[in-house]
Amino acid sequence: MLSGRQISAARALIGMPQATLALAANISVPTLKRMEASEGPVTGMRNHVVAVRAVLETAGVTFLQAGSVASGPGISLRTGSGAAQDMDENEVVQYHENLENDAPPGAGG
Repeated sequence: MLSGRQISAARALIGMPQATLALAANISVPTLKRMEASEGPVTGMRNHVVAVRAVLETAGVTFLQAGSVASGPGISLRTGSGAAQDMDENEVVQYHENLENDAPPGAGG
């Protein structure tokens, strides 16, 4: 189930205007606005919901259901490679005390 808040949050997370999402999903902007204004699960034409979800998922959004990660439904953004984004190695700090293991092998923690 997809909620209006999830659609709105996903769109904001990837910086996609309503008009762009509506065009990509082949629906009207007023239809998208109604979907985003829905309290709870989005109702209406299932093919519209499927189209909007597909566009957002293609853009990197993962929809999370209640209980899968948090107490309520949410969204997450995937990265292409899983690597850190926009990281400058010159700004990475490695503290000396963390360079050496202070526990015997297999100690875990």
